[in-house]
Amino acid sequence: MGIDISLLWAVIILFGIMMYVIMDGFDLGIGILFPLMPRREDRDVMMNTVAPVWDGNETWLVLGGAGLMAAFPLAYAVILSAFAMPLILMLLALIFRGVAFEFRFRASDARRRWWDAAFIGGSVLATFFQGVTLGAYIDGITVVNRAYAGGALDWLTPFSVFTGIGLIVAYALLGCTWLVLKTDGPLQQRMIELARPLTLVLLVIIGILSIWTPMSNTLIYERWFTLPNLFWFAPVPILVILVGWGLIRSLNHNPHAEPFIFTLCMVFLGYSGLGISVWPNIIPPGISIWDAAGPPESQGFALVGALFIIPFILMYTSWAYYVFRGKVTADAGYH
Repeated sequence: MGIDISLLWAVIILFGIMMYVIMDGFDLGIGILFPLMPRREDRDVMMNTVAPVWDGNETWLVLGGAGLMAAFPLAYAVILSAFAMPLILMLLALIFRGVAFEFRFRASDARRRWWDAAFIGGSVLATFFQGVTLGAYIDGITVVNRAYAGGALDWLTPFSVFTGIGLIVAYALLGCTWLVLKTDGPLQQRMIELARPLTLVLLVIIGILSIWTPMSNTLIYERWFTLPNLFWFAPVPILVILVGWGLIRSLNHNPHAEPFIFTLCMVFLGYSGLGISVWPNIIPPGISIWDAAGPPESQGFALVGALFIIPFILMYTSWAYYVFRGKVTADAGYH
């Protein structure tokens, strides 16, 4: 029995996207939370918690995109054609955000507010368009003769806008619990207070999406609510509720790492639920990973490089987070 290279590549791409969502999620979440913390000292501490590691998080986004092009060229062509506008807007927002991240530390007091605004706007818009792209992807893509056949604005629907808003809340909660882990004093206490309502709002959003998605898509409804799938997948929403309860409970007992871990679990469960909804299609609703796969020779050649480089990415990322572990205080400078 041979190795299914297409399946292996799908796992690699899904892993890369999940790592990006987790690692850049709390990074973007800090920018989303910026308007709620107007004091310069608090904002400096918030940015210093991610300053040593933030610019490596997009590595996983690049890995996912490059892997998609190498292993599933049809999916790469169709997805980029369908979502060109939101993806370009997302990348522009990330550029503004990255420039603002570096420049605000060097700007005068009079000009820092402009860089703060760019950082906030870049974080919110990048997150929103990621969510919009995700929602439009789940809705399905019109493909005729192996090419995108939809309109330029097919991605803009009420469902995709709602998923964009939902992702903003999810990243805000990730950023909030990250700051609970990395800060102390009044800033940490403020994050603990914010985490409770954000958790409840996110649970409501997940509930709405869990109802809206199968109700608007027959294939997804059949995936979740027909036997025996119902018994196999029922633990996912149950675990979401339990994790949400555990997150709120952990905030009441001098929290440190527990809220962040619970939030990561909630994000992973949401990611898993979306994966269950579309699997094994890489272009919903009807093109599977095997239909969109490139030549086995191309997949195998690229796979050698991916399997070589991914362990190094994991090692240097783990080392960076290990070196910069611990709390960040107001006197910790950014260099």
